[in-house]
Amino acid sequence: MTNHAATGPRFHLQPELPVCQTDLPLDWYQDEFKPYAEEYMALPDRLPATLFRWLDRYVKPAQAHFGDSLLLLAHFYMGGEIVKLVERYGGAVADSYQLALAARNAPEKKVIVESAVHFMAEAIAILAHPDQAVWITNPKAGCTMEMLAKDHMVLPVADQLLERYGDALTTVAYMNTGGRLKALAGRTGGAVCTSSNAHQVVAWCRKQGKKVFFVPDEHLGRNTAHKLGIPLERVVALPDPRRGQIVLSQVGLERLDRAEMILWGSSCGVHTIFSPAMVRYWQERGYRVLVHPESPLETVLAADGSGSTNYLWNEFEKTPRGGKLAIGTEGHFVKNARSESATRGVEVVHLAEIPGSTLGGCGCATMSRNDPPHLAGMLDLLRQGHAPEINRVLAGDVMNERTMGRERLSERERLELVSEARTALERMISVVEGRA
Repeated sequence: MTNHAATGPRFHLQPELPVCQTDLPLDWYQDEFKPYAEEYMALPDRLPATLFRWLDRYVKPAQAHFGDSLLLLAHFYMGGEIVKLVERYGGAVADSYQLALAARNAPEKKVIVESAVHFMAEAIAILAHPDQAVWITNPKAGCTMEMLAKDHMVLPVADQLLERYGDALTTVAYMNTGGRLKALAGRTGGAVCTSSNAHQVVAWCRKQGKKVFFVPDEHLGRNTAHKLGIPLERVVALPDPRRGQIVLSQVGLERLDRAEMILWGSSCGVHTIFSPAMVRYWQERGYRVLVHPESPLETVLAADGSGSTNYLWNEFEKTPRGGKLAIGTEGHFVKNARSESATRGVEVVHLAEIPGSTLGGCGCATMSRNDPPHLAGMLDLLRQGHAPEINRVLAGDVMNERTMGRERLSERERLELVSEARTALERMISVVEGRA
């Protein structure tokens, strides 16, 4: 995995500007983290120099203690400027595909600390070596899409589908799922996918003559089907899981029998706000419009390009001076691009920032729960040997981000899950690397 500290930082903190970080209420912190939060909140300002002096007190001793065995990670979407702070301390900022490979491709890293969401940390843990430990800075950091695709919701539907279609059905589990659904993909001959490679993975399944159960999300699934030329009448989206138990006969068995792809009916609240009207507004003003493929199909078709967070950032970096971009994705990502755009001579706007809209800058609230106190506290507690067990992420863990309750598998159950889920992840890697 690329460490951007070695190749030059993607992000820059301007010394004279306050760090953009929404402060969480004190009672949102675990008891072990409250002292760090209280210190952070008492800082006289949020200027980088002040924040660095405070963070250095905790981060640098931890780095000295763990040496090269420590790996810091963050996802592009993390709220505020935690991505810039992680990168400042030698960590890597990446999309979900690159994060999943972090431990697998760096066996010398024994302590992996992730400032991202739980399903990302669990994917790292599934592919990790036995002597590697994965920690998340805030166990409450989750994903609304994944919350609507928990195993207790999906597996009963999968059982109905498998009873009807048997080996003719395979599951493609989007990265934004827990390990128990990645294991479902593994044992049904399927694979994991990300937004950057969903079309490759689904195409691989179809070459085997399989009907694809795509979990989740509805929009990425539909966009993938369109990209592959699958007629939309052969794509069936299941009902919204919030409406109650899903029974196939109520969906329509004839429709399902004809379907080449069956889509789990959840979606990302951040990306469903983007509309063709927003795209046209910015295009008429000379902007190139780029969107994430979790957006509705009509929006993707109207845009000038679509792709994963890595694609979006690379397209931003390639834009020549004088270029104008309207980006439809998570708000913190766009803010970070905008803050970098001035030095590049590029103008960046958030796609939803049009007259009459109240949706501009929409960020992922659950991903924004990683902040400087969580980073400082996690590293300091690990150094002391007192890290809370709830922050340790093992394959198969199911986290309730609201209550902080966690279901953890037995060792035997976890080993079985790891085998199946790792198979699904490795199949994805083989497809992407051209080995499948």
